[in-house]
This record gives sequence, structure tokens and C-alpha cells, in this order.
Amino acid sequence: MNYTMATLSLDDVRAAAKRIEGAVVHTPTMHSKTLSAILGAEIWLKFENLQFTAAYKERGALNALLQLTEEQRQRGVIAASAGNHSQGLSYHGKRLGVPVTIVMPRTTPTVKVMQTEAVGGNVVLEGETFDDASAHARSLEKELGLTFVHPFDDPHVAAGQGTVALELFADAPQLDSIVVPIGGGGLISGMGTVAKAQDRPVEVIGAEARLFPSSYNAWSGSDLPFGGDTLAEGIAVKEPGRFTQAIIDRVVDDILLVDEPHLEEAVSLLLQIEKTVVEGAGAAGLAAVMAHRERFAGRRVGLVLCGGNIDTRLLANVLLRDLARAGRLARLRITLQDRPGALFKVMREFDRHNVNIIEIYHQRIFTSLPAKGLITDIECEARDRAQLDALIAGLQSKGYQVSHVELN
Repeated sequence: MNYTMATLSLDDVRAAAKRIEGAVVHTPTMHSKTLSAILGAEIWLKFENLQFTAAYKERGALNALLQLTEEQRQRGVIAASAGNHSQGLSYHGKRLGVPVTIVMPRTTPTVKVMQTEAVGGNVVLEGETFDDASAHARSLEKELGLTFVHPFDDPHVAAGQGTVALELFADAPQLDSIVVPIGGGGLISGMGTVAKAQDRPVEVIGAEARLFPSSYNAWSGSDLPFGGDTLAEGIAVKEPGRFTQAIIDRVVDDILLVDEPHLEEAVSLLLQIEKTVVEGAGAAGLAAVMAHRERFAGRRVGLVLCGGNIDTRLLANVLLRDLARAGRLARLRITLQDRPGALFKVMREFDRHNVNIIEIYHQRIFTSLPAKGLITDIECEARDRAQLDALIAGLQSKGYQVSHVELN
């Protein structure tokens, strides 16, 4: 394909919507009064995390499957994915009687393998990296005569993802802006195509993890470094699709990079306020608005909660870290003399300020203190940061050396 001539139209997306109608969930779009008040903008949320496989990826996968020839359907399809695409393709492939093979790196967490197999996919583990798995999938494609279904760099897939925007604008036609997570670009290229076909101007903003600014680099001509452990692993790609980036260059007005603390706070806020579980990539749009509040002040903003597949232990860590940033959980490091009653005196100060103690850790050996000194780490729970600050001030007024162990 000549990617400079790549096209994706509103008619393509509408045709996809007709094909997949009734087979995917028409997810709700809801106005969030609380988030709107917090952010100073009118926030509308599209709950794609309520799809059967908890992600929008079903739409594009199904649209691609429904355009296979009969011979292709009988032979089956193949993809390289360790994420939501694998589940969406496997689920609808099984439903349609199309064999689905998913190649994943050997390093893929077992839970992702099990989730894909549970919805009908045949998982092949190959290689140490995603690139290794992708190369093996391409090899099997030729060897077995299978049809490769790309997670994002495919016009049929992008058109299917664009159906999210058809529903969003049907439910909230007054939107001024949409903020869409960017990984490989399938979702934003589809949604952006629909947004730019509206009767009134709609701003299309991409949200990308700062650790993986691949689409931002391609769009802006920058050369920012990428790599690291991001909470938004669903959009952590080394390079965007060639087809999708060609569409992005035409329909996207801006791309905002978001840092990890904002991603964590967005996941936590959505659970606390909207009572909905969203993965890091799915919270990227909200994180971008939180990080750039002035840019969206007073505007009517549509956000896509594009996925809800997050490991429960990771989610627990995110929630606890958010409490720590808010000052409701803390670890205080206090220097004491190693003598009877020393800890008791400290406990009286915690009691006086009504701060709950969760754990206490003593360190006598591995310190730079004299032999009669010790360091005590106390994990505690406060009502808010003001109560915690009052406790610290109270301890310091009694002569204690106190430091607050901070998060990044």
C-alpha cells in the first residue's frame, strides 16, 4: 500500500458499524459530574471497558474477521499480541467458527495466556520479545496459509475501532474535543476520522505515555527517547502503524504526553468516583486532561475508557500509592535512642494526633547511627495530608528527627 495515499472515510466506519451491530456491546456514554467539577471541564466518558472482553479491540477484530473470504475463514487467522487484541480476535473467531492462533512471547504473564485460551484462542509461545513473537507469527502465516490480522495497522481494524466515535457522538453530539489514547494508532485514526466528519468542529487530541512517545515522535518530528515500565502497557509500542500514522497526520490536532503519576491517579479516580476498573492505557485520556487542565478548561470533552484488563495486584498497588500521594498513607522514618520506653513515647504522639499505625519496622544494625541508636519506620494512616503534617510537626517539636519516605 502507498501509505501517503492511505484513506479512511466516515463511510468505511459506518459500514463497519453495520457489520458488527449486535455482536459488540453498544457501551454507555455518561456525563461525569464529579470529574467535571474536579477538572473544570465538562467530562463525558465512553465505557469501552464494558465490552465482553473488557476492551474496544473487539470492534476492529470483528470487522476484519467479517471481511474474510470463505477460504480464509476455513484456514484461520493469526496475530501477534499479548493484550486485548488477542482476546477480541479469539472471542469473535470462536463465535464465527474461524480458527484463531495467537503468538505471544514466552515472557507473557500466565494470566494473559489463560484469558486468551479461555475465549477460544490457540496460543503459541515463541521468543523472548514481542518482535520475536511477531516474526514467528508472520512465518506461520506463510507456512500455514493463515491470514494475519494486525492489532492496529489495518484499514478494516481502524474502521472497526472508529465505531466507538459513532456511538460517542450519537450520545454526546455537543462535544468540543475528544481525547483518545494512542498506541499503534488504530483507535485514534478511526475515531479521528469520525470526529472530523461532524457538522461542527471537533478537536482530536491523542494521549500517549511519555515513556513510549512513538506516535508523538512521528507526528511532531521529534526524537524523544522511549522505554521503561509504564502502567499503560497497552499503548507502549515502539513504533506506530504506517497506515494509522498516515491517518493520524491528517486528523489529529495535538498529542499530549502523560507521566506515570498522572496515569496512576487517573486509574484510581475512575475506580473511586465512577466505580469502574480501567487499565493504565484506558485511563490515558483522563490523565492527559488532568495534566493539562488549563488547555481543556470550560470545554466539553469526550474520553474513551478503552480497556479494563488490569492485573488485580497491580491495581492494588496503584490504589495504595495514590493514597500515599494524597497523604492518607505514609511511612515516617524516625531516629530513636535504643532504650526502654522510647517507642512508647512516640506512640503517645501518634495517639494525640489520632493517626493510626499500620506497621512498625526497627533497624539497629544497618544504619550510620551510634550503637545505641536505631531507626524506626512507621507506616501509618491519616485522614488527610494536613493531619499527617500536624503529626510530623508534633514529633519534631518533641526533638525527634523525622523524614517522610516519599513516592516518585
